[in-house]
Amino acid sequence: MEIGLFYGSTTCYTEIAAEKIQGQFDDGVISLFNLKDTPLADSEKFDLIIFGISTWDYGEIQEDWESHWDEIDDLDLNGKIIALYGMGDQIGYTEWFQDALGMLHDKVIAQGGYVIGFWPNDGYEFASSKALTQDESQFVGLALDEDNQYNESELRISTWCQQIKSEINDVLTS
Repeated sequence: MEIGLFYGSTTCYTEIAAEKIQGQFDDGVISLFNLKDTPLADSEKFDLIIFGISTWDYGEIQEDWESHWDEIDDLDLNGKIIALYGMGDQIGYTEWFQDALGMLHDKVIAQGGYVIGFWPNDGYEFASSKALTQDESQFVGLALDEDNQYNESELRISTWCQQIKSEINDVLTS
């Protein structure tokens, strides 16, 4: 099982999270790809994909993702298992917390991707988010906040990685 992890990172927090996620798996399982240097189409080579994105300012998409955003519409993600994680600031931008994560989720679903790794919204304080499931009980992926809850990130990443390993297993054995 090889997983491609594709991320965009302006301030290196999304990249650091990618490296921490990679460290939760055996050596050689996850290959990291910075969208600044890698075409998004390379993600199609993997059956298992993790996408990492951050929300900027008032619900904006990170610049590396923004430069590839329209390419998502041309991806064939049918049959692909996809997990998502996002970075955001729940206090400074409380009305837009993790919005880019939600927008990416919608694009991935439209291209036929099967998303795993939903994450409970317990322990966060924010006004609204496009990254919530329809019943608003979960985020559509792991939600990290290095600005306000950096002390929670290690445990959240570890727990989420165990969760997606289990979900991958469930999908592959069903």
